[in-house]
Amino acid sequence: MTGNLREFTDANFQDEVLHSTEPVLVDFWAPWCGPCRMLMPTVEQLANEYAGKVKVGKVNTDDNQGTAASYGITSIPTVMLFKNGQLVDKVVGAPPKQHFINMLDKAIA
Repeated sequence: MTGNLREFTDANFQDEVLHSTEPVLVDFWAPWCGPCRMLMPTVEQLANEYAGKVKVGKVNTDDNQGTAASYGITSIPTVMLFKNGQLVDKVVGAPPKQHFINMLDKAIA
């Protein structure tokens, strides 16, 4: 992963996401998923623009099936926003960047 974008796995999800003191945006994706690849530049931009305010990372659903299954991920990309260990927002698909900006601004307000 590049810059401020993190990689979340079955092994680190609890520590990195559920125990985080800052909001966490999690992109569930897979390398073979076209819409996931289209969303990747947006997620990378958000990771840099919200550095220090929101943790942003990706979960490869092929490699981390336990985490994906525990959150009922059946369609990708699915992007979830966690705050204080709780799921507070979720979007399936690849909406425009402004949608994520609205989600994140609400979470840190």
